Amino acid sequence: MDKETKGIFRKWLHIALGCVVTAAGLILLKHSHVVTGGTAGLSLSLSYLFQTKFHIVFLLLNIPFAVFAYHKIGRSFTFRTMAAISLLSALTSVDRLFSDFAIPALPGSIIGGAFIGVGICSLFKNGASLGGSTILALYMQKRYGLNPGKTNFAFDFIVVLTSFSAVSLDQGFISVLSIAVTSTILSFFKNRLNSVDRPQRNALPTTVTT
Repeated sequence: MDKETKGIFRKWLHIALGCVVTAAGLILLKHSHVVTGGTAGLSLSLSYLFQTKFHIVFLLLNIPFAVFAYHKIGRSFTFRTMAAISLLSALTSVDRLFSDFAIPALPGSIIGGAFIGVGICSLFKNGASLGGSTILALYMQKRYGLNPGKTNFAFDFIVVLTSFSAVSLDQGFISVLSIAVTSTILSFFKNRLNSVDRPQRNALPTTVTT
């Protein structure tokens, strides 16, 4: 296996692991009856409200965002994102095989939000996302240099507000805590990348023209 093939394999492995971690976070939130942001959170809310399957709603909601990503970010990113969305949908559907269990809302929101943040960071680092607000956050970062954690929180906060009809007021506020945890991890990830990249930029040789 040559170096390029190893790099591609490593990238897809990290994308798959990111999906596994994110799926675990979503399952924790679901059993805590807490929602999150983005299309994942909106899908959870709709699944609560209409008693539908999360993975089907999640796939349908991401179709328009996939079209946006294809035209604004690129074909490779869109392909990796759609693969990640499909894998996440398959992983979350496994939850129906488990016996029903309940998790206290507060710890469930913190741990679930942290898992989702770590999973999304893994996807971002390897040129993919989970659709919805994560696509918009990544686009706004590349186009305007905006912090993806703050952008993601703004989008997710709106989604959580719309979910108050599906969950109680207390659970809604705890859901805000969940997206705050996720967005903090995304912001930390961006700052860490910037601190790593800065010395590399300074280390670039200067071109001397004659």
